[in-house]
Amino acid sequence: MNKKYILIASVVLIIILGCVLVGPIMSNVEKPKYHVVSSQANIEIRKYNPMIIALVEVQGERKEAIRGGFKMLADYIFGNNKSKEDIPMTAPVKQQKFQENWQISFVMPSEYNMETLPQPNNKNIGLKELPSKKYIVINFSGVISDQNITLHEEKLKKHILENEMHILSPPIYVFYNPPWTLPFMRRNEIMMEIN
Repeated sequence: MNKKYILIASVVLIIILGCVLVGPIMSNVEKPKYHVVSSQANIEIRKYNPMIIALVEVQGERKEAIRGGFKMLADYIFGNNKSKEDIPMTAPVKQQKFQENWQISFVMPSEYNMETLPQPNNKNIGLKELPSKKYIVINFSGVISDQNITLHEEKLKKHILENEMHILSPPIYVFYNPPWTLPFMRRNEIMMEIN
């Protein structure tokens, strides 16, 4: 009887450990390179290297927009492009609102340039080269609910106001982990371009 309970407990423990580890393991992909200029608690000023993004604009509520945009971009990198080439997954997924549309973007792997990057079959997907830029960024964990995002966006805006910074862009919501990552292990950010 004890062996049966030990076996069941072992299986449950393995499943729990798998759930805890799968998010961070699957999040171990290429991320954009940057230099931290300054930091204070969970707020940093970062200077990002130039990068290329694949982007799509989607209408609707934030959660539906990121879901729809992610599907289109994932389809592109998983071979729905002129070269029928799989492009390595990167992190993070970015989301930014422009008037009534949400722009969803993936950072492309640094091994590509605009000439070598496969062209999308989907005419709604664009490729854009970004120069080096400076951002103020707040880092936080937890689920990507509107409440959690609003809470941290208000903290970031308060810091910006207190430090008399000049903002050049609307907030960019940044998500590094797959949705099955445990909330306390997630890396989320809100960033705004500064001069």
